Amino acid sequence: GPFRSGGDQEILSQAKFVFFRDSVSLACAKAAGVSCPVMEFAPDGAFACDLRNDAAATAFLKANGLEEGKFLCCLSRLRYTPYWTIPGTKRPFDANRHQRNEAMKEHDHRALREAIVAVVRQTALKVLLCPEDMTQMAVGREMLLDKLPADVRPRVVWRETFWLTDEALSTCVRSAGLFGSEMHSPIMAVGNGVPAVVCRFEEQTSKGIMWRDIGLGDWLFDLDREEDHAGIVPAVLALARDPAAAKAKVAKARSVVERRQRETMSVLKQNLTG
Repeated sequence: GPFRSGGDQEILSQAKFVFFRDSVSLACAKAAGVSCPVMEFAPDGAFACDLRNDAAATAFLKANGLEEGKFLCCLSRLRYTPYWTIPGTKRPFDANRHQRNEAMKEHDHRALREAIVAVVRQTALKVLLCPEDMTQMAVGREMLLDKLPADVRPRVVWRETFWLTDEALSTCVRSAGLFGSEMHSPIMAVGNGVPAVVCRFEEQTSKGIMWRDIGLGDWLFDLDREEDHAGIVPAVLALARDPAAAKAKVAKARSVVERRQRETMSVLKQNLTG
């Protein structure tokens, strides 16, 4: 997770090794005076996710008129996950977070909607709106689906029920790529050779920077930087129009991830057996 100074320095300085999932956290720990013998970048564990439920995924695609390689996945989120809307969590309503969500939701979703419209109007691909957590079906419906032009709507599928990781990943690997403002779905996509464009914002900590660390800086957009918004539609369209180039780009990043996984896990092994 994100590095936070405070008591963290002392604990981390006593470790034999510390791995960080992005270069910002690593630099932050070094600047805070963490003195651990091995401090390096290591890919998020979710890159190695290999769960599958192919039967559920293929049934879902068939039921919704989606064909393998002929659709893109789109995921979106609010600035803060509105946990208070999930029945059973008993989380109290957070007025400040709700206010921030409401203030930023149109700003954060406009370019994603424009990308969906561009993909549908300018390519043969469809778009699947899918969730990463249980609050996101409602967000996808309100901010994307319900605001689409009438000519675009028939080629967009909205996933209205939540799914488990195995079915989500089995669906994702059958897509031509993924775009949106979540992190772990793109991580699992890239770990399985599927192209993924990431939009990020300050509320998500520095984790999005890992896209730069693995060579996918062209597919990282910071929604807090107004100049970044204009790049989202062209990036998604390029991914849709030239799947071979996108696959080659993701293969390079995946090899960086796999190399770091080997190197960092050998450090783990040495420390466990040494």
